[in-house]
Amino acid sequence: MILIAGPYRSGTGDDPDLMARNLARLEEAAWPIFRSGHVPMIGEWVALPVLRGAGGAGPADPVAEQIMYPTAQRLLEHCDAVLRLPGESTGADEDVRIAQDRGLPIYHRVEDIPGYRAA
Repeated sequence: MILIAGPYRSGTGDDPDLMARNLARLEEAAWPIFRSGHVPMIGEWVALPVLRGAGGAGPADPVAEQIMYPTAQRLLEHCDAVLRLPGESTGADEDVRIAQDRGLPIYHRVEDIPGYRAA
């Protein structure tokens, strides 16, 4: 399982359309990772439904602090690597730090992931 880390909320001013655009950018890496024999994972795929279940209105909601970053931390206990996509992101940088502490590989290009197959 490879965690795809990159900007989600950073630089959006909490604009839902910009966050959706950032999530779509993260999701662009999912198919190439899957096609290469791995399971892609994005923290927001897990955290956003949990946030809604907790009554949170979105990532700017105060309850989000208890869910968004902790979700990625928990996911990293099960991931084998991280793909760090370009762009400023405190959360993605924290994902990389945690992965490095765990000795996990960090990739910066999907083409560098073992088993990568071009379309």
